[in-house]
Amino acid sequence: MQGTLYNPLYIRLQAGFSQWLRILNFEPTSPRDMPKMLTEFLIWLQDNGCHRPHDIRQEHLKRYMEYLHERPSKTAAGAISLNYIRKHLQVIRKFSRYLTESGQESFTVKLRIKGKSTNVKCILNLAEISSLYEAVKDDTLGLRDKAILALYYGCGLRKNEGANINVKDILLDKELVYVRKGKGYKERYVPLAGTAKADLENYILYARPLLATDKKESALLLNVNGTRLSGHMAYERLQKLKAIAKIKKPAGLHTLRHSIASHLLHSGMALEQIQRFLVDIPGKLTSNS
Repeated sequence: MQGTLYNPLYIRLQAGFSQWLRILNFEPTSPRDMPKMLTEFLIWLQDNGCHRPHDIRQEHLKRYMEYLHERPSKTAAGAISLNYIRKHLQVIRKFSRYLTESGQESFTVKLRIKGKSTNVKCILNLAEISSLYEAVKDDTLGLRDKAILALYYGCGLRKNEGANINVKDILLDKELVYVRKGKGYKERYVPLAGTAKADLENYILYARPLLATDKKESALLLNVNGTRLSGHMAYERLQKLKAIAKIKKPAGLHTLRHSIASHLLHSGMALEQIQRFLVDIPGKLTSNS
């Protein structure tokens, strides 16, 4: 029978891991199921004399996998499935990644379970992000490419959010981007500063007028025909930049969102601040904004 998690460090880390999952916007069931699996792992660790992540060894992981193979299923007769055990190992890997990205003592996971691993998210490191920017040409479409990177990396927008941004949503004087309500998401304001602000301003002033064949077009990002650039086309532009930069990792627009979250976390920004930046917490403009 499973015990109770009482280790203060593990209690804090479990709460941080749960919040990290919500912020990075993993698949919808992750924030619900993965913390429960992590809790079971942490209870097993504390009950087996391992009280800090730094002390976790491969032997602990092997023994935990053996424990899972032997424990009965909580929802059906018999033992738990191999696929469910694989999900436990996936949670442990994500926990290790969370610790590393948040600058806390972590551990390595060398254990493998035969079979295909699913739902693996990757991020681009700072050097790879820099190489994307270096791959951008110094022309009209290059200015637009920087605007794409500004929205999806600098502002951490989702694929459709970036595609739906209009010119009037870029509030340069207030250093904000208004993200309109999308399917299943709330409207919010995202801070705009530094390189992202400069890149969007340069695009609006110098490149967009050359692409806009219809002055009444409201879309911020335009294709060569002067109409709204779709999320798919923005993805294709990212793939071209990735090829020029010789980045081999699979990466899409959502990878940029995951990457900025990871970089902010690693830089020391509090999880609560990152959550306000990326997740659907409505923002309000006041007369003093």
